Amino acid sequence: MEKRQIGSLAVTVVGIGCNNFGGRIDEKRTEEVIDAALDAGINFFDTADMYADGKSEELLGRYLGSRRRDVLIATKFGQEVEGQGKGARPEYIHKACTASLRRLKTDYIDLYQQHLPDPDVPIEETLGALDELVKAGKVREIGCSNFSVQQMREAEAASAVRRGSARYVSVQNEYSLLHREPEQGVLAECERAGIAFLPFFPLMSGLLTGKYRKGRPLPEGTRIAKFDRYHRLLTDENLDKVEALTEFAESRDHTLLELAFSWLLAHSVVASVIAGATSGGQVRHNAAAARWKLSVGDLEEIDTLLRKGAGTPIKA
Repeated sequence: MEKRQIGSLAVTVVGIGCNNFGGRIDEKRTEEVIDAALDAGINFFDTADMYADGKSEELLGRYLGSRRRDVLIATKFGQEVEGQGKGARPEYIHKACTASLRRLKTDYIDLYQQHLPDPDVPIEETLGALDELVKAGKVREIGCSNFSVQQMREAEAASAVRRGSARYVSVQNEYSLLHREPEQGVLAECERAGIAFLPFFPLMSGLLTGKYRKGRPLPEGTRIAKFDRYHRLLTDENLDKVEALTEFAESRDHTLLELAFSWLLAHSVVASVIAGATSGGQVRHNAAAARWKLSVGDLEEIDTLLRKGAGTPIKA
């Protein structure tokens, strides 16, 4: 599988989002997903300390086992973890990193990401603590998530003041065919600063898998069918776009899922599409979805189809 760079890390263009581990899927299914990912040549796993209250990290560490050195692990800190705390103060960052290392059963994290900005802590203090973790060998690269252009620039300026200190080499924000907010400056800032972009919700919580079609009943047991915060994605506008995009993909002998992955990877700053999976079969479909190389003409036609704008955004 093709690889792209996140700082010094060469990640596969398809990764595994681990937010389902220990939550939507049990331990047996989690092991199945991890094994399927490794069999498919995927080397990038993205988790967070708050996913399933730490269970996601625990299961990832357990089922990778001796294969840990063959993969790249990204995790996040900052959102509240019961019994641990939250935020981006230096003392908390060290505490959170120690807890993540223990749960992951490893002595280093490949990409340690600030899950969201902390308005109560100067970014210089946060970056100083992260630089200490890098120098101690506990973290290889650092990144951020849910950052605006202005926040990215403030972080870049703070890192530049301390010559030789760690800097954010990635930003992870929501981006998909139906949510294009990063095009309003973040992608351009990534290109300017040499920062990799990681899209979360690349399939719009399943809306871009082809499972949800206008005028058809919702598939039972799916996230959108079960939870109101996702059900509200099923607007007429979004469903009309799904129909148009499905027709575009099928006219070229591809699926909507393949279009969703390949469209994101047509943007050079996108390093890896990290999609969640609940079965080995989903992993295999995702791994194969990135093979379509879209032309400039394809991208222009897609923009025409979506000219009415993006769908309803929700937070990770």
